[in-house]
This record gives sequence, C-alpha cells and structure tokens, in this order.
Amino acid sequence: MKTVKKSTKILTKNKKPEKSLLLRIKKTGGRGSSGRISVRHIGGGAKKMYRMIDFGQNKQNVFAEVKALEYDPNRTAFIALLEYEDGEKRYVLAPKGMKEGDKVMTGEKVEVNIGNRMQLKNIPDGTQIYNVELEPGKKGKFVRSAGSNAVVMAHDEGYILLKMPSSEIRKVKEACYASIGIVSNHEHKFEKIGNAGRSRRMGIRPTVRGSAMNPCDHPHGGGEGRTGIGLKYPKTPWGKHASGVRTRGQKWSDKLIVKRRVKK
Repeated sequence: MKTVKKSTKILTKNKKPEKSLLLRIKKTGGRGSSGRISVRHIGGGAKKMYRMIDFGQNKQNVFAEVKALEYDPNRTAFIALLEYEDGEKRYVLAPKGMKEGDKVMTGEKVEVNIGNRMQLKNIPDGTQIYNVELEPGKKGKFVRSAGSNAVVMAHDEGYILLKMPSSEIRKVKEACYASIGIVSNHEHKFEKIGNAGRSRRMGIRPTVRGSAMNPCDHPHGGGEGRTGIGLKYPKTPWGKHASGVRTRGQKWSDKLIVKRRVKK
C-alpha cells in the first residue's frame, strides 16, 4: 500500500512552535482515574506538546497579521500564528487559502474575507464558514476538522440556518460568531498511515479482530479458519450491539435540528 503523505508545502519552513503557547500533554494510555482502560487501543506514541488554540478570537476590531502557518500534531487541520497590533500572539485554525502576511480581524461586522470572524447575522447567505459557536461567547465548537465547512442557508427570526458538513441542517443563534472560509488541509482524507510503525508513533496500539479470537474472548470468536460471525448482528466484546444502533443521547440542542443528516 502506497503511503499518502500530508501536503506541507504551504507551511512556514524551519519554524519552531511559539514557546509561550505550548503546554505539556500527560499521557493516559487510555486509562481513567481508577487505572482501568476506558478507551482501548491507546498508548505509547511520540512525545508532543499541546498548542493552545484561540477558538473564540475575542479580540475585537484589531488587525492581526499571519506570521506563520504551522503543523499541529494534535489535530487534522493546520494552524496559523497571529500577531496583533499590540504585540500579542495567538494560534488559530488556519483556513484554506491563508498565507503569511495576510491580515485578519474579528468584529460584529467586518469584511467577508478568508480568515475574518464575525456574527452570523452579518454573514451573507451561501457563504462557507468554519469554527462556529453553538452559544454566543462560548467559543467555536464545531466545523473545526481538516477540509470541513458549513454553509449559511438562510436568516430566520433570530436564528441562522446552517448546512453542516454531515448534510444536517440546524439553527444557530444569530449572535454567534463564525470564521469565513474552509478549514485547511483538505487533502487529509486521502492520507494513508502506510505502516504499523507510524501508527504506533501516533499513539495507536494494535487492534485485533474479534473473529480472530477464541470464543471465550469475544462473541465473534471460534470456528475453523476464516468464518463469519455467526450472529444476527455484530457485538462488542461485552455483548452489546456494535452496528446500526443509535449512540447519540438526548441533548438540549436537538430542538435546533431542522433536518437530520443523510446516512451514507
């Protein structure tokens, strides 16, 4: 299998991360406070520092210059280092098309340019946006992964109708903020890990198929050679449904969903 690598041509060459915006990440190995594994297949991996990302961009009506575009090992998208006119530096999600030297601004109503951030009520219909707030002042919560974007569909009595990357249409309060553009690194979906060593360096431990196990270890186990699971539906190692079951619980924001996503 041919390895498809991340395209890093747009990134700033020989740029080290901004020290003041780094935090140490403590490894958990997928274990909770009790010491038991709560998330499987996690462990090891190369040491990395967390980049503090400003998802809110609450510095209003002040121009910021893009000083560098950088790789972030903690997310699929690239990040941009902004320097404001007062000298403060912050990391933000970089949109597709952003370049070093660009100027961006956050405000209630600013120009509809890539990287600018404003209230949804002032964004024209049909505009592509990312890093969208769910509640005013609570920072961007969704549309943050590589290559994703939402589309402003309509303005409706204090709410904005957004078409999400999943094809779901939902209402968001018009006072919420969003950034203009598409999240960078849209080629991420074509990337292949390529070999087991790289997967381990990413902190992913080996995954064993249930059908390769013994009956005492997994409901799919047992049989001679490569056999089917022999059940009406796939199960987890603990006997619960593993496919076709709703996992999303009831949330207060369900009432804001106008149209559910189309299942592939």
